[in-house]
Amino acid sequence: MLIPSIDLMNGKVVQLQQGERLAVESDDLTGWLDRFAAYPLIQVIDLDAAMGRGDNGAIVARLCAARTCQVGGGVRTIERARALIDEGAARVILGSSLFTQDGVNRAAAETFAAALPLDRLVAAIDSRGGRVTIHGWKTSLDLSPQDAARALEPHVSAFLYTHVDDEGMLSGINMDAVRAVAAATTRKLIAAGGIRSQEEIDTLDALGIDAVVGMAIYTGLLKLRT
Repeated sequence: MLIPSIDLMNGKVVQLQQGERLAVESDDLTGWLDRFAAYPLIQVIDLDAAMGRGDNGAIVARLCAARTCQVGGGVRTIERARALIDEGAARVILGSSLFTQDGVNRAAAETFAAALPLDRLVAAIDSRGGRVTIHGWKTSLDLSPQDAARALEPHVSAFLYTHVDDEGMLSGINMDAVRAVAAATTRKLIAAGGIRSQEEIDTLDALGIDAVVGMAIYTGLLKLRT
């Protein structure tokens, strides 16, 4: 399944290369929302909240009210996760809050899982150079994505694996890396990072893996169904 991505920064829809370089910026939130109407799920990431420099909370709430969304970016507390669910988010993506400098924060994962419905929780595992990276992809841990998935599996219903090395680069996703993470868990896997073609999406779908796509859509490289 293709999951279109809406990334928000400074009140606009954006696409970044490797989380740093602004490549696409659009004020046409309604237009993109309409273009994505045929898809059963949209991914919404509040980049400002993720980076700790404000948030786009009002826009996120609007998107959740209009479409079925999974939402991430700066979800650090149970209260914020619950508020997103109350606003209509189908699933909440937890990222850096599930990790410490030493690896997986099992206590935090257990706390989220005890307080919220498991089917609403997605763990983000971001990988750069084969190691988990957190804090807006600025801090690398001595932890493989596979080990992270194994440790977090009891506490979430799905994983969002992002191959940061290729994120926003339109270079194609690293299928070997995705398959390695898929082999490490029985949970649903969602893959992101560099996806540029329908062929890749179909290959992932055949493996039971959903595909989050952003840059290829916003640049027109990948044509959306209507």
